[in-house]
Amino acid sequence: MAASAPAQKSKSVRKIVGEGDAQAGIGPAKTLLDHESFDEVHLLSDYSPAASKEFATWLGCKPVLHAVELTNPSHHGEILDTVRPILERLQRKKDDELVFHLSPGTPAMAAIWILLGKSQYPATMYQTYNGAVSKTEIPFDITTDVLPGLLREPDRYWQHLATRTPQEVSGFESIVGESEAIKAAVGRAQRAAIHDVPVLILGESGTGKELFAEAIHKASHRGNQKIVSINCAAISRELLESELFGHVKGAFTGADKDRKGAFEEADGGTLFLDEVGDCDLAMQAKLLRALQPPPGEGPCQSVFRPVGATKDRVVDVRIIAATNKDLSAAITAGEFRDDLMYRLSIVTLKLPPLRQRSKDITQIAKSLLVGINSRLKKQGGTSYQDKSISADTIQFMQRYPWPGNVRELSNALVQASMMADGKALKPQDIAAAVAEFPSAKSDDAMNIPLGGDFVLESHLIDIQRHFLRRAMLEADGKVTKAAKLLGYKNYQTLSAQLERLDVEFEKETESK
Repeated sequence: MAASAPAQKSKSVRKIVGEGDAQAGIGPAKTLLDHESFDEVHLLSDYSPAASKEFATWLGCKPVLHAVELTNPSHHGEILDTVRPILERLQRKKDDELVFHLSPGTPAMAAIWILLGKSQYPATMYQTYNGAVSKTEIPFDITTDVLPGLLREPDRYWQHLATRTPQEVSGFESIVGESEAIKAAVGRAQRAAIHDVPVLILGESGTGKELFAEAIHKASHRGNQKIVSINCAAISRELLESELFGHVKGAFTGADKDRKGAFEEADGGTLFLDEVGDCDLAMQAKLLRALQPPPGEGPCQSVFRPVGATKDRVVDVRIIAATNKDLSAAITAGEFRDDLMYRLSIVTLKLPPLRQRSKDITQIAKSLLVGINSRLKKQGGTSYQDKSISADTIQFMQRYPWPGNVRELSNALVQASMMADGKALKPQDIAAAVAEFPSAKSDDAMNIPLGGDFVLESHLIDIQRHFLRRAMLEADGKVTKAAKLLGYKNYQTLSAQLERLDVEFEKETESK
C-alpha cells in the first residue's frame, strides 16, 4: 500500500517517535513504510486512543489500530498473551505471509516477535537502522535445530525420576514395585503429567493402565478436578456416542431429559478413554472431530455436539486413552484411523508386562494379599484366617509367566486364599488357581524327563540362551543394561556370549 503525504507531526507523534531518533525523528515505523509497501499494516499501541490515531494519520498508510494494555513492556509473558490473540485472528482471516517489524518497542517485544516468527506464526522480519531497511535473517529454526536434540535426549532433565520408586513420586503412590521397568514407566508417566497434552497408554490386559491414568491425573495441575472414565469396549456402539457427548431431550426414544456426556462431566479435569482401540470407525471419526482443538487453542480444548443438539459445545479436558491392541497393525488392517492415533498419542506410555517385572512380584503379591485378607475376613468372619505367602510360593510366582499380568495374579491370590487349608499359601495353591502345575509344563526347565535324548550340556545351553534373550528384551536391546541384569561385570562378556550362542532377539519399540 503506497504511503500518502504525511501530516505535520503533532506533540503526540513526536512523543511516540521520540526526540532522539535518527533521521530527523521519523522513527522506525515510518522508515519501514517509506521503503516497503504492504497489503495491510497493523499497529499495536498502548498509547491513548487520540495519540495513536494521530500517529496513524502521520504514518499515512491507514494502519489498522489495535489498542493494547501493557503494565510492563519488558514482561515477556504479558507481551506474548497480548499479541497471540491478534495474530490468531489475522491468521484465520488471511492466507498472506506475515511480516514482523523488530525495531520498534522494547527488546522483550523483539524477542517475542522472533520466537513467534520462527515457530507458531512463520513470518518475514524487518529491521530499520539509521534510515536503512533490511530483512532480518535469523539462522536458527526451532523444528530443525531445537526439537531434534530434545527428542534425542528426552529424559536428560528428568533422569532422576527414573531412579525413584513409585512411592517416592507424588501421585503415583498406589503403584507398587521397584524394578527398573516400572521405575522407567513411572518416570515417563510423571513427565507426561507435567505437560497438558493427550497421553496414550499401551499395554497388555492387566498391566494397570487405568491405575497409571489416575496417577497421571493426580500428578498434573488438574489433580484437584474430576477424572471421568469410560470403557469404550463395555458400551454398545449405539450408546457410546451419548455416553461421551451427552444428548438433548427427545434425541432418541427414552431421552426424556438433557444429559451431560463424559466430555462435559470432565470439563476442567481429565477424561480416560479405556480400550479406545475397540471403537468402530464411525465413532473414531466423531472422536477425532472432538479432539481437534479450535485454531489457536491448546491441545485440551475439545469441541463436540451432543446427540440431537444443533450447537457445538467447547470444554477444556485432558484426554488419556488406553488400549491393549496393536494400533499400528489395526491401522494397516483398516480398523483404526491413523490420524486419531496421532491425535491421541502426543505422549505414548508403554507399560511393562508382569513377566518383565519378576522383581516386583513379591511386593505386589503381599500388597494385594492385605486387601484380600481384609475382604475375605469381612465375608467369612472368624472362620477365615489371614493368609501369608511362603518363600517357595514366591519363587513359584516369580517363575510363572502371568499372561494375565497383575489381574491374573490378583485373581489367583483370591482363589488360593479361599481354598487353602493352612495359613501360608503354598505353590500348589497358586498352581491350582492358575489351573497349571509347573510339572505339567512340557517346557519347564526343571521338569524335563531324563533319559532318552536328554543331553545336559545342550539343555544348559538352551537355558543360557533363554536368559540372554530375556535380558536383551528387558533392556530394550541395550547390552550394557542387559549385562547388569545378568550379573556380568562388563558388557564385553555378554557381547561375546551373544555371538558365541547365536542369540537372536527382537527389540521392542513403542508405537508413535
